Amino acid sequence: MARALWPNNYIMKKLTALTLLATSLCLFSQKSMAQYYFFDDTYYDNPILFEVGISANAMNALTDIGGKKGIGAKFFKDVNFGKTHFSGGFFFSAAYKNAVALRLEATVGRISADDNVLVGVTDIAKERFNRNLSFRSDITEVALMAEIHPLFIFINWPSKDVPPPRYSPYLIAGVGYFSYNPQTKLGNNWVNLQPLSTEGQGFKEYPDRPVYKLQQMNIPIGGGLKYDLSPFFNLRGEFVYRKLNTDYLDDLSTRYVDPSLYANYFTGTKLTNATILSDRQIIHKTNPGGKRGSPAQKDAYFSFNLKLSLVIGRERIRNY
Repeated sequence: MARALWPNNYIMKKLTALTLLATSLCLFSQKSMAQYYFFDDTYYDNPILFEVGISANAMNALTDIGGKKGIGAKFFKDVNFGKTHFSGGFFFSAAYKNAVALRLEATVGRISADDNVLVGVTDIAKERFNRNLSFRSDITEVALMAEIHPLFIFINWPSKDVPPPRYSPYLIAGVGYFSYNPQTKLGNNWVNLQPLSTEGQGFKEYPDRPVYKLQQMNIPIGGGLKYDLSPFFNLRGEFVYRKLNTDYLDDLSTRYVDPSLYANYFTGTKLTNATILSDRQIIHKTNPGGKRGSPAQKDAYFSFNLKLSLVIGRERIRNY
């Protein structure tokens, strides 16, 4: 019996040895695949790196209110940088081979504009000054964005004899969900504008003007530059523009309404506020149907962001 069992024990030992060898090779292979490239003489990157970080931003908006002198222009030509506000946020991202990344980010901030910034102008912008409108709005945003890093897409750094650069320019695009609430100051109080239907939104007399929603989708697009401060920290500078599907970010879009209609819908303080705030012209000439804003272009907001993040997934090289 002992002689009969010997071959089986021998085979079992061989199978065990082969199993251990195969397991070791698999682990070694997986580890080799995980080692994407050497960050420096001490650390290397895994194929997937994670980042957790914070963001300090400067936020502004492009709306019908305020702006610069002259005819209202597109994009930065009509931005009043004096109305820039601080905003902040935090984010989490996962990057594959430092070439493409998916980022989830939350941002809070404020935007505002004021026709009074045009005081003293003598050109066509005087009409906006006489309009005398102003607003502020707190912004809360959650966005899912993709990052594209061309230097790591088009260059195969693991095949190079030198480590990749510590900097990486990138492009951003994604989808976001944001909330806003335009307000203006009346006396010493800040008044919410959306419930007042300052342009007849929701009135049967203006069926083409529905009540606008205070929570909507947006499309963030932009670009930036990432720099590796160390194996564990990254610094980013970027610009993100939010394309919107609303022209009521500032509660202003189209034409003046007949103020007598407010009595059909509102009473008390709400009636008083709606009547006053729908038309605040300095040279007051109530003209139902007269131009109040321009619906030709949607509103937008944007931010310049400075980000600091912790890198997760970069490992120390082990010497065996």
